[in-house]
Amino acid sequence: MDDTRLAALARLAVRTGAGLKTGQELLVHGQLDHAPLLRAIAGEAYAAGARFVDVVYADPWVRRAWVDGAPEDALGWTPPWMVERISRAAADGAAVIAIAGASNAEVFEGADPARLAGARFRDFDRAWADALMGRRIAWAILAYPTEEWAREAFGEPDLERLWDAVAHALRLDTPDPAAAWAERLSEIEARAQGLSERGFAALRYRGEGTELEVGLIEGGRWLAGRQRTRGGQSHVPNLPTEEVFTTPHRERAEGTVRSTRPLALGGGMVEGLELRLAGGQIVDARASRGEDLLRAELDTDDGARRLGEVALVDASSRVGETGVVFRNTLFDENATSHIAWGRGLPWAVDRLDGDPEALGVNASLTHVDFMVGGPDVEIDGVEPGGPAVPLLREGRWQI
Repeated sequence: MDDTRLAALARLAVRTGAGLKTGQELLVHGQLDHAPLLRAIAGEAYAAGARFVDVVYADPWVRRAWVDGAPEDALGWTPPWMVERISRAAADGAAVIAIAGASNAEVFEGADPARLAGARFRDFDRAWADALMGRRIAWAILAYPTEEWAREAFGEPDLERLWDAVAHALRLDTPDPAAAWAERLSEIEARAQGLSERGFAALRYRGEGTELEVGLIEGGRWLAGRQRTRGGQSHVPNLPTEEVFTTPHRERAEGTVRSTRPLALGGGMVEGLELRLAGGQIVDARASRGEDLLRAELDTDDGARRLGEVALVDASSRVGETGVVFRNTLFDENATSHIAWGRGLPWAVDRLDGDPEALGVNASLTHVDFMVGGPDVEIDGVEPGGPAVPLLREGRWQI
């Protein structure tokens, strides 16, 4: 392990991702094999003036035992302390850092798909969504290279190769990663502003297996990776981030779409994902692998079959430059354009009059991004009245 890169990653997580302030509490979530990074984050956070760092570790094998052995009515139950912990963090203005990595799909091989999809802390999900949608928490998600993740991405535990790819995607190979990210965030914010000013009524996707039109909310904004809490704290929720995104109208999506990369979903992998939408709703879902898990996820609640986000990523993405299919959504969604089913993004309509749901923002406990872009996928912006304007061709901006 390169201690220099580990320290740089921890610093990026604390200073740029969470934007931690002096006297602020920090909640950190990760897996057991993320321990070196979690320890480094704790040290960096206290150096930044943290009041307290509260770390919670998870273990995929313990989750598998829960999936296989818990009573049916306990799969969706949440221990009260989990809800209290995140609700208190939101009330006190704490920051949160979560660490991603391997899907651990091998751990969950053979698990019952319905039980695997149902094994979630629903009350925690609601409290977390309330904190996020209310912009009461500064939060960030990053990823930590491990041998298991390297095996999933490359077929072998080539940890150094994965570190090289992650370091490039996260700009850790620059003299000042924070400055490099500040520059990149300004670039994509300018792109988002330009798309907002164009006022497109819909996006149109064309490619092999894809012929889809997604309606947008009139007056809705396009956003980029840097966000602010209601208290004014700047943070970057996803690192890396290369996307510009908005929330679509929950009732306006028609056509078919085929995913262009594998999707890590709830402890399993979904490949060959194909969806058909009508009236904004996913009316058919297929996959060459993981179809049962996909269908179970889409049955989470009434909003799970409607879209919550559309995001555009161009070929200047550092994630895409690596040429790696990470099999990790945080990275793969920032390599190419993507769409999400489930929860919408109220921030995109917060300057409009009216309740977000009434304006067309979707509500759901789940939010799942799947990749739809690539050099062979054409994406247009549809102007009010009908004319289509090329946005991405061969992954490159046309406006």
